[in-house]
Amino acid sequence: MKLLAVYTTVGSREDARALASSLVEQGLVACAQVQEIESCYRWKGALQHEPEFRLVFKTTEARYAQVEAAILAAHPYELPAVHAVAVAHAHGPYAAWVEEGVAAA
Repeated sequence: MKLLAVYTTVGSREDARALASSLVEQGLVACAQVQEIESCYRWKGALQHEPEFRLVFKTTEARYAQVEAAILAAHPYELPAVHAVAVAHAHGPYAAWVEEGVAAA
């Protein structure tokens, strides 16, 4: 089974914690990490510099569609970034833990 790291960003710690808790509780991801960052981007023609919180969800390729749907359903942004990166290598026992964590749901 292929592991994925799925990324998104939100504007507040509260939104990040709520989204992380929701996906873990639903069994769509085995783990969610929250990290404070600053983003620079152009939105509706204006340059933005904003504090954000990056979420990294640990899941499997088989769960991606459900993870994406859950993120989009709960996301506060008009146009959220949601993207996944395949995990090329992972410590075997950790990979098994992720797989078990999302298979139980």
